[in-house]
Amino acid sequence: MSRLKSAIKPFFSLIGRVWPENWMKFRYFVRFKKPLDLKTPKNVNEKILYLSLKTDTTSWTDLSDKYLVRTYVKDKIGEDNLVKLYGKWQNANDIDWHSLPNSFVIKTNHGSGEITIVKDKSKLDIPSVVKYFNNKIKRPYGEIEGGKHYSRIKPLIIAEELLVNDFESAKYSSSIIDYKCWCFNGRCEYIWACINRNKNGADVMLYDRDWKSHPEFSIFNNHYRKAPIIPKPNNLDSIIEAAEKLAKPFPVVRVDLYSINNKIFFGEMTFTSLGGLMDYFTPEFLEKAGAMIDLNYKG
Repeated sequence: MSRLKSAIKPFFSLIGRVWPENWMKFRYFVRFKKPLDLKTPKNVNEKILYLSLKTDTTSWTDLSDKYLVRTYVKDKIGEDNLVKLYGKWQNANDIDWHSLPNSFVIKTNHGSGEITIVKDKSKLDIPSVVKYFNNKIKRPYGEIEGGKHYSRIKPLIIAEELLVNDFESAKYSSSIIDYKCWCFNGRCEYIWACINRNKNGADVMLYDRDWKSHPEFSIFNNHYRKAPIIPKPNNLDSIIEAAEKLAKPFPVVRVDLYSINNKIFFGEMTFTSLGGLMDYFTPEFLEKAGAMIDLNYKG
């Protein structure tokens, strides 16, 4: 099955590159069993795809680039909110492993999920890691999803500091808590908190900006499992403020942030969450969120 997927992916990428709109209409219909409405988009998926396919997404490219976005973050909320960068490379063979600390994170700047967490460098299978990342940077990301802004990113490999849980967060999560801030017209309306992340997924819960939980808006599955309610972070107002400063120019964007000992760290900005095919929210929430998005908004 894995060989079949590897053989089919280049074909799907070609279709996504040459006929992105038709390809997205096909994928949307397969996922939701209804046509994609790009003339009068209403729900959040439709509006995300409208913006992706019908508007200028030039700025999305730099802000989806996990390396170039650092300049934007530094300008908008400050360099202190950036995770420490150890290095960047165009080829994994050029990585100076001796210069890296004992623990770190290594990932690509253009993909999703291409990340290796290194807790003990002495136990790292370096040849395997080099092979893995050299394969990843050869492959464009986003074409299968019709995501033009991703396919324009120049692939790099980057190494960053490994963030670890603080004492308080560790009471509720085995992994650092990921605060995914959904911002519409520059305002953070909901926060999708991900805890206990592992290779099989994460425990998730949706909160509004007052930290009221809304499990009724989610469709839980084996990958996105229902999380227990966790306490409101002490610096929730600061998390929301940081997300809104970053999201201000855009009708819709998800800003991912972390909080370690009440210090906020930037994760990433995502303009096309799950490629505009989110099925882990209920139809009611997709409509509710979509109604909050003004496609003509310019922050």
